[in-house]
Amino acid sequence: MKFKKPFRTFLPIVLLAIILIPVRDAQAVTGWGIGASYEVRDSDPSNGFGLRLERGILSAVPLVDFKMRAHFSYFSEEVSSYRDIGLPADLDVYDYGIAVTGGIGFGLLHPYVGLGLGQERFRSGSDEPLLDFSENSIYWNLYSGLRLPILPLVSPFVEYRFTRLMDADEFDYKHNSRFAFGVTLNF
Repeated sequence: MKFKKPFRTFLPIVLLAIILIPVRDAQAVTGWGIGASYEVRDSDPSNGFGLRLERGILSAVPLVDFKMRAHFSYFSEEVSSYRDIGLPADLDVYDYGIAVTGGIGFGLLHPYVGLGLGQERFRSGSDEPLLDFSENSIYWNLYSGLRLPILPLVSPFVEYRFTRLMDADEFDYKHNSRFAFGVTLNF
């Protein structure tokens, strides 16, 4: 089916307007949110889950939506060979921290950026004493994401986070990246 020329130029404008027409903030009066996510990292263990609790702050600032966030992530994986030794190991990472985000709403698109501090606890369990250890490291992270508040109480999101470890002797990495895909419930 072929559309006439005026309709072909009008349709993209209408679709763009629907996406970018400013809508009221999807959060209720208190500005609290709780979320869960599936997360993928570029370091072992690579797959995990995350939880977050957010609270709106600085509501007097126009146009920018500031939030304070507490987050927790857990990654677990059984690898057949760790550190090129050829022996299996069970890897666990517990990651928790706090962060501040700032975002702007463009209709149904709510991009945001953030900065945070936290601690990562890495544990390797193995029958080999060399591979049986745990270590903690403080980190800072930068992240950016996109919320899609499709319903007043539900906001799916996608987020990219870069983490830099400050003091990690036993870790095989000093930084990692991750993508998180999840949903936040606002109340």
